[in-house]
Amino acid sequence: MKYRNLSVLIAMALGCVGVAHAQDNTPAAQGGTDQGSPDNNVTSTTFDDRWYIGPTVGYYHNDVKRLTNRNQIFYGLDVGKFITPNVSIDIFADRTRRTFHGYVGGGRWASNDLGVAARYFFGDWNAWRPYLVGGVMASQHIDTFNHNVDPAAEAGVGLSKTVTENIDFRVEAMYRYDWDDKTFPARNGYGDEFVDFSLLFRLGPPPQPAAPPPPPPPPQQPDCSKQFRNGVNLCDNKCPDLPEGTIVGPDGCPQKVVIDLKGVNFKFDRPKKGETNIEPALAVPSSDSLAILDQAVDTLKRYPQVHVTVAGYTDSVGT
Repeated sequence: MKYRNLSVLIAMALGCVGVAHAQDNTPAAQGGTDQGSPDNNVTSTTFDDRWYIGPTVGYYHNDVKRLTNRNQIFYGLDVGKFITPNVSIDIFADRTRRTFHGYVGGGRWASNDLGVAARYFFGDWNAWRPYLVGGVMASQHIDTFNHNVDPAAEAGVGLSKTVTENIDFRVEAMYRYDWDDKTFPARNGYGDEFVDFSLLFRLGPPPQPAAPPPPPPPPQQPDCSKQFRNGVNLCDNKCPDLPEGTIVGPDGCPQKVVIDLKGVNFKFDRPKKGETNIEPALAVPSSDSLAILDQAVDTLKRYPQVHVTVAGYTDSVGT
């Protein structure tokens, strides 16, 4: 009988998981926050700190020292939340009820428990996550011999899965020790084992991903229209790092300067040695030659650091 009850309990728990999974894969559910899971609507967050509440049902195996039936179904309720991605804290209440053996006098022995439990989870948030659990509680005993409250503690292991963004499934195997020394004073304390299943429903809307920080403002640019380098506006200058005085073109980059003196003609065998006034030595019309030479002088004045190579020709007549 006890194995059949356990099989039914497991089947019910797995059925609840299937129903919850199917409900959340409806078109309405899929229209929301699925950002990272290809097979269900699990949120991609690594930490959901909403409060959750959920029923618990389990298969309870009593200590033989209780002088009662060994097995029964127990039920309870959990309220809790994750305080870090790996740690949750639960407040829980549950109830067990067993029957004394006939040779003890019969009757019922109920235990109402209220306590707090901590769980430490391993693995990724959306995967099957094994965990360790430990808790303490106050246990109220109601039976023919005792109506007192005694301390109790429990420890065990479990496995959890985020089924949807709002529902978790949890299964545990636990050991609970009850320091009851009043029901049977000669039997100080009882150690029980149990397996339980829980469906936990998160309360409130799911957390939204943090908005990305706004991009930093672009650095303030100086007004290049009022700055010049080598006589070229910096807005148009493609070579702004050249030293001042460099001969540059309209783009601000170095440019070779050629002074073309074509058209400057001299009279035969002139100028004479020691002749410093160049105008009498120029061929007619001398005004054309002077205009070309004036342009050359102006260029040399604007670029006093330029090195000049003079090239020309003459003939074999004269001195």
